[in-house]
Amino acid sequence: MTIEAKADRISSRAWRKYVPALLGLAITIAAFAALGSMVHTLTLGEVRRAIQAVSGFDLVLALLFTVVSFAAVSLYDVVAVETIAPGKVSKPVAATVGAAGYAISNALGFPLLTGGALRYHVYKSGGIELADIGRIVGTSWFALWFALAIMLGVALIVDPSGVPVFREAGPVVDMAIGVVLVALVAGFVVWLAGGERTARLGKFSLPLPSHKGAIVQLIAGIVDVGAAAAVLYVLMPPGTVDSFILFALVFSVAVVVGVASSAPGGLGAFEATIIVSLGLSQRADVVAALLVYRLIYTVLPLLVTVVGLLVVEGVRRRRKLHGPMKELARALEPMVPPATAVLAFSGGLVLLLSGATPGKAYRLDLLNDYLPLSFIEMSHLAASFVGVALLIVSRGLAKRLWRAWVVAFALLIAGALFSISKGLDWEEAIVLSLLAGLLIGFRHAFYRRSMRGLFAITWSWLAAVSATVIASVWLGFFAYRHVEYANTMWWDFALSANAPRFLRATVVAFAVIAFVGLDVAIHRRTDRVQRRSRIPDEVFPIVEASPETNAALALLGDKRFLFSPDKRGFVMYARSGGSLVALGEPVGPPDVVHDLAWAFRDFADSHAERTVFYEVPPQSLPMYLDMGLVALKLGEVARVDLGTFTIEGPKKQDLRTAIRRAEREGLVFSVISRDEVVANMDELRAVSDAWLAMKSGTEKGFSLGYFDRAYLAHFDMAVLKKDGAIVAFANIWRGANKEEISIDLMRFLPNVSKVIMDALFGRLMLHARDEGYKWFNLGAAPLSGLVDRRGASRWNRFGSFLYRRGGSFYRFDGLKSFKQKFGPVWTPHYLVCPGGFDTAKVLVDVTTLISGRPKQDP
Repeated sequence: MTIEAKADRISSRAWRKYVPALLGLAITIAAFAALGSMVHTLTLGEVRRAIQAVSGFDLVLALLFTVVSFAAVSLYDVVAVETIAPGKVSKPVAATVGAAGYAISNALGFPLLTGGALRYHVYKSGGIELADIGRIVGTSWFALWFALAIMLGVALIVDPSGVPVFREAGPVVDMAIGVVLVALVAGFVVWLAGGERTARLGKFSLPLPSHKGAIVQLIAGIVDVGAAAAVLYVLMPPGTVDSFILFALVFSVAVVVGVASSAPGGLGAFEATIIVSLGLSQRADVVAALLVYRLIYTVLPLLVTVVGLLVVEGVRRRRKLHGPMKELARALEPMVPPATAVLAFSGGLVLLLSGATPGKAYRLDLLNDYLPLSFIEMSHLAASFVGVALLIVSRGLAKRLWRAWVVAFALLIAGALFSISKGLDWEEAIVLSLLAGLLIGFRHAFYRRSMRGLFAITWSWLAAVSATVIASVWLGFFAYRHVEYANTMWWDFALSANAPRFLRATVVAFAVIAFVGLDVAIHRRTDRVQRRSRIPDEVFPIVEASPETNAALALLGDKRFLFSPDKRGFVMYARSGGSLVALGEPVGPPDVVHDLAWAFRDFADSHAERTVFYEVPPQSLPMYLDMGLVALKLGEVARVDLGTFTIEGPKKQDLRTAIRRAEREGLVFSVISRDEVVANMDELRAVSDAWLAMKSGTEKGFSLGYFDRAYLAHFDMAVLKKDGAIVAFANIWRGANKEEISIDLMRFLPNVSKVIMDALFGRLMLHARDEGYKWFNLGAAPLSGLVDRRGASRWNRFGSFLYRRGGSFYRFDGLKSFKQKFGPVWTPHYLVCPGGFDTAKVLVDVTTLISGRPKQDP
């Protein structure tokens, strides 16, 4: 199977990536439908009175348990970092990262899932490798699941009849299962005491903590889950829950169900699971407890984290930091974008919830004395529009996009103004203004100008936005369920017509989502290999002055250029998917290469793209590793030393025979000038078309030349003629100072001679030697020279396997054997790109770019 066929196969399965978003959205809809049936007899007034009735003592207890839970979470990271990457990050920083990251990810969704990506960005800045970051997250998973196992085991031992699912098995069986669970966890801890342990799953290894570390994490897990459950438990009305242990189990299940939904923080799914599991339908005090829990355990820690980030940012700007404070600032900096994204998302949620609930009559009456009804109605619709827009734009904030910051700030200010003009909702206006002020404090973190969509919208993000709008619409129908629906409501414009106003705002909200979804579906940007775009004039002298022949690929017309300030060098690159792919090293004098490479790295980062250097030599790897990139060996480049090249001797018998046979068959070698190339272009085109038809292939691009008249007109041409007609050709690349010579397109007519390639290469090498060139570059042998040993990287082992076993779709070994007959010197070359999951995306992007096939944005 060819690489292109594999790419088509992957594309045909692309629909699968939409399944989680659609499934999560379905869970959200089902959860709100169930929630509606469980509270349909309640009113907003009853819920407000129940919130006011929550005692101050219970609030204080809830706050204390929140502090305890976050303190336990911070221990996850402390123990995990000390186990996996000791000394890389200090304990105070690890604890802060654990707690602050939990606060941010808890607002977005399940902490151990969304927190994994957050930890990656934070710990990467501390020099921790991707694999170790994965192990840190995995170790935290151990703590969580072992804590749940202990809690379930204890519940089965203490009160087996109260645990759902196990009730029918009988108390003896339940207690036995509980004892086994507790014993297994205890046995695991004892096993860890025997020395250093490593868990293995296939080729993945996970260093396990010491028995002391495991005990600390186990206790931290129990305290974390228990304290988080206790926050809601103390807020629940007296007598609603008999056993705290059982309540903690229900709480854990509700969190997991919330994860499966698309709503941020599991909004709706979490609440529905709690209510249905405990059988507490139609209880205003239970709904009040859930709302207060959200404020204390989700909103308050997020605000504390954002304020803390703002303080660190302010201190960092005003004076130079040293020691632990500098390390803390560096570790917390990656948290700023997701934190501000949550702020913008929260602002949108505030506007949507405000628009879904009735305005206060006395405020509307007062407002009507100064503003006409039409202005109030338009302000209500505009506020709903701004609310949905903030949900959408917040994705761009998470990606550090500058225009997302500008738009979010403008939307927050506009939302504050519309909150006043739609109903004198000064509370919402103050909240939105404060959020806008917080955005100002973080403005320097947003510097990227994306080359893709406006705000990097994805289908999964749209699903989250849709789930949030569904939540606000559910609240609106809950608030106005006493109003009987009629078609005339849509046209009912009156100061007291809150329900019609809500219905119209709902249409606006879903219309915005539909419009954005349609735009994403229709205008998903497609990048194709460009054909004959204008080449800047500054490129030509730089290419002529380059000793490396591959600089000639700049003349293909399918690349963009990043120039050095003095225009003495450039990086040639193209965009594919989410990657900016530079071909080779920067072209230019040695003194500009280093700065140009870093400039390209910064350029890609400022546009929220992955930085990729394709086909770079080994001597430059330290520079790219300093950029935080990883290197994958692509294969080896063959270069023939022309100073010692000869066709004499026993090792060159086959080559010598091929050249002499070609002469006997009437094949005449010559080199024609570029002026003659232009005159013979039609004849060359006929040879190229016949060669492509024989290969059943299509033109490639980027790192390989293709037949283009304007491109080929730049080069001399090596040709073989028979009876005066051209039967084979190769365009010649000449390096400056006769350092190197090479060819790009090598094409011939089928069924002319079996030795046509050997003869053309051999005669051209002799010709280049006579002209005084030092090296003949034969190009690369893909996957050649990769190591296949137990300690080698997965990429090396996979590439080596493909080299040995991939003959069914590409003759890797045959290509190397052909080049080996010329006695070349083999030098490795590399693909340099971001590590982790981005590496797989880069491989797809580069393959797509070279194949010339379109690649849609994710």
